[in-house]
Amino acid sequence: MAKITFITKDKEEITVEGTSGSVMELAVKNNVKGIDGDCGGVCSCATCHVQVDAGHTDKTGVASEIESDMLELDDDANEFSRLCCQLQVTEAMDGVVLNVVK
Repeated sequence: MAKITFITKDKEEITVEGTSGSVMELAVKNNVKGIDGDCGGVCSCATCHVQVDAGHTDKTGVASEIESDMLELDDDANEFSRLCCQLQVTEAMDGVVLNVVK
């Protein structure tokens, strides 16, 4: 089981637990404000944009080419940006901190 902490735009800290599925699904299921996942997780809307805490990027890896292309359309994207629909809940994600962009 992995514990994942989201920090919303309002600085609310929400820690959720999961064992599988996408991080976006976990966030939506737990009503994390700012994570909409409008496209259902197919990497086509960027409504699940997060920025990985600088100390935790090794837990999330790097964005795929299609994910990077989608993030280029978002003015708030930076080197820590990921679409959480593309992040899978695994034991390796335990303790990761994700800052919700919107």
